[in-house]
Amino acid sequence: MGIIVVTAGVICRGEKILLAQRVQGDPLGGLWEFPGGKIIPGESPEDCLVREIREELEMDIEVGEIFQVVSHVYPGGKHILLLAYLCRHLRGEGIARECQDFRWVTPGQLMDFPMPEADWPIRDKLMGRS
Repeated sequence: MGIIVVTAGVICRGEKILLAQRVQGDPLGGLWEFPGGKIIPGESPEDCLVREIREELEMDIEVGEIFQVVSHVYPGGKHILLLAYLCRHLRGEGIARECQDFRWVTPGQLMDFPMPEADWPIRDKLMGRS
């Protein structure tokens, strides 16, 4: 099994950060994450993030600099390389199209939302713990 490269957006609007809840029944369903998705062949990570956020949440974002790179192996051997970028919300109030729910939260609220293990280093950095 190869490495799966995925993106995540640390999407900021004012002092808040966007979290999306994975759909129940999906792998890691019900957990909250920094939204993004799998890169398709020929697509840049930045273009992937713009596309995924538009598809999942009907929001437009501006992708900035890389924030964190996480290599994580889940039980069963699934290995992901997660590229997290700082992003700015441009427009759209959001519709939960391909996620169960979404919330704008402060960094201090991040511990209130259970997340997949691959997102923990991103959360910890945002909370000033790494």
